[in-house]
Amino acid sequence: MNDAYVHGYDPRENIRLQDQASTLVELLHADTSYPPGSLVLEAGCGVGAQTVTLAANSPQASIISVDISEKSVTEARRKVRQTGLTNVEFQQGDIFHLPFAPESFDHIFVCFVLEHLPRPADALSVLKTFLKAGGTITVIEGDHGSTFFFPDSEAAHQAIQCQVELQKRAGGNANIGRQVYPLLQEAGFSAIHVSPRLVYVDGARPELVDGFTKKTFTAMIEGVREGALKAGMIAETAFDQGIRDLYRTTEPDGVFCYTFFKGMAIKKGEHEANPD
Repeated sequence: MNDAYVHGYDPRENIRLQDQASTLVELLHADTSYPPGSLVLEAGCGVGAQTVTLAANSPQASIISVDISEKSVTEARRKVRQTGLTNVEFQQGDIFHLPFAPESFDHIFVCFVLEHLPRPADALSVLKTFLKAGGTITVIEGDHGSTFFFPDSEAAHQAIQCQVELQKRAGGNANIGRQVYPLLQEAGFSAIHVSPRLVYVDGARPELVDGFTKKTFTAMIEGVREGALKAGMIAETAFDQGIRDLYRTTEPDGVFCYTFFKGMAIKKGEHEANPD
């Protein structure tokens, strides 16, 4: 698994991930819950930003959350402990080398992980081996190509493209949301259903202006400034203008749109996969 996480692991990024998670709880997670007694694998839990909601939505399910970064696992464990939730166990581990027996889990949850992997379909195939026949997988990814805003700004688009390019150079894909369906299909899952989750922000939605446009998306783009300038992707003045223009969309007449894609699918049993 690629560990060149383009956003970094600093405290500022931790805060951004928490802001993102809290802002998008209803949009992304309202329809995700697991039955009592089920065992769930959260692959790539990061700092636990999604784990808290996952555990709270399914208090009688048992969740094992793993991440390649030991530092992130430590932070995730601390955050879940703070909430008083007791149905999560954390482990440090690489998705491609997890220590679980085949068909150990009833359900698998993967959120904002595939975008960082050079071989996302292979990762899904590996995860599928840990899923019981009839079990489900849930995958959530964003797509930077779905970003639209008013007032429009070429400088802002260029700044966003810097993040897309840096993630590509690190082995990932910031536009992977549109590929959730074909990736699940390639990995051999069945009954695939993908739904777009549009974040639409205008002046009548101040909580999204602050929580998403400012603290989630623009903060993410702003966070790659040093890397983009160092790589010679853009002039300093152009990048800084792009950030100012993204903040301009948070003014009373501004509009910002972004789409996440949530895919759910099932692992068929062998007898179902190859009917006579």
